[in-house]
Amino acid sequence: MRLCLALAVVLITVPATAHDSTERLHGEEAVEHTHIGDEIWDLLLPEAEAQADITIDGAYRHIRANGYPDKAPGQFPNRNNPHSISKKNYNLKIPVKPHATGKATSAQGAVFGIAINGVVMDPGTAEYWQNDRNSGWNYEALGGACKLGLDRYNAHVQPNGTYHYHGIPTGVLAANGGDTVPAMIGYAADGFPVYGPFGYSDPGEKSAVRKLKSSYRIKNGSRPDGPGGRHNGKFTQDWAFVSGSGDLDQCNGRFAMTPEYPEGIYHYVLTDEFPFIPRCWMGTPDGSFLRLKGRRGDVDTQGLESTVDFAAMIDNSDAALTLIQAQGGHPPRLRRGGRTSPPGLGPRQGRGPRQGGMPPPGGQPGGRGPCSGS
Repeated sequence: MRLCLALAVVLITVPATAHDSTERLHGEEAVEHTHIGDEIWDLLLPEAEAQADITIDGAYRHIRANGYPDKAPGQFPNRNNPHSISKKNYNLKIPVKPHATGKATSAQGAVFGIAINGVVMDPGTAEYWQNDRNSGWNYEALGGACKLGLDRYNAHVQPNGTYHYHGIPTGVLAANGGDTVPAMIGYAADGFPVYGPFGYSDPGEKSAVRKLKSSYRIKNGSRPDGPGGRHNGKFTQDWAFVSGSGDLDQCNGRFAMTPEYPEGIYHYVLTDEFPFIPRCWMGTPDGSFLRLKGRRGDVDTQGLESTVDFAAMIDNSDAALTLIQAQGGHPPRLRRGGRTSPPGLGPRQGRGPRQGGMPPPGGQPGGRGPCSGS
């Protein structure tokens, strides 16, 4: 009887899956053709859909995964995310012993890393003010301006079917210790480990666990162009790195002891405040990650487009890290407690539709909608 029901489900869902993107990402191996029996088995055992295999071969750690989470994701498609999840065939590698280069490398336009469940971490969005990539104003997925259909694990689906995280993968975090230990949840493209937001209060020894804070702060004043209005965090460019204002460096990382590395290691930290997932690497990202979104494999730390304003992109000296120059050449002033100012209303604010040329849900063309940037 269960088999008959499964067959019925397969037949019913065939028309819906015809709309799935079948475009293969750069750097993925071809997925072998699956038999109808495999699809039926997946329906009967949905918990077995996730597949991630991490092995070490010589100097490299190999990660093979299908990009599907081990906990049931949210409903996709949904009202704010019209795409269906499609399984991938990731074949990635990272160094077992990563090395810091002494310079931060921008992760703009690339996959930052991968969680231990095989789901990639990709914090950037394709949503820009007035749907204009050249405007320089990129909406933040967790900034509140755009409804991007994220599920409770801070993930959603790209047009090509890639399920990916924009923030802390709460399911992975909970399964690996949550707030009780520094919980390792994945690897960055340069090989350094990625941890959840909790770490030892004393980085040099096993001590009380506390939530770590980012060193990014909202810029003071108003946006000089584009959507106008006061900086409020809804755009990536509303943020600036201020050294010493938090626990972490410009790539949201620090050197500290962890359960897996009792001697200490440099590692990245995912936070529930900007940048959520780091926007740069302190090591050299492997080409297998860069090819996922079509970037070249040989990365130069110079000349890459910076997503956020941090001088360490070109200068890692202590003086450069003391205070970052905000857009327009004016240094950002840290507000008391790091809080944002009330939203400002710029003269050109809220005039653009979301990506795709359609007015955002709840908004009218030319009016203030969820992606107004207010």
